[in-house]
Amino acid sequence: MRFLYASLLLPALLSAAPTARAHAFLDHASPGVGSTLRQAPATISLWFTQELEPAFSTVSIVDQGGQRVDGGDAQVDTRDQTLLHASLKPLPPGTYKVMWRVVSVDTHTTEGTFTFRVGG
Repeated sequence: MRFLYASLLLPALLSAAPTARAHAFLDHASPGVGSTLRQAPATISLWFTQELEPAFSTVSIVDQGGQRVDGGDAQVDTRDQTLLHASLKPLPPGTYKVMWRVVSVDTHTTEGTFTFRVGG
């Protein structure tokens, strides 16, 4: 009898537990993570798994020498708040490092990096 009550009580307790809020993780990007492009892109776009806080979300891109190659204009898209984008300066062939730091609407901060390559 105790086993029956315990087996009924456990699911009820678990369903009453508060749901954990997720962080805004990188879902996909353009250019893609680890991609090689024939032509340099004019912009970079990063999509996340949650809406972002525009005032606290940014991305920067540097070349192999550590020099910034983005336009310094990173912003969350007003129509899709899971999208963060920035313009890029003309990029010669090489490897570029993307560094992002975002705050989701539930106030969790995440950050990460990836690279992409321009040219063969």
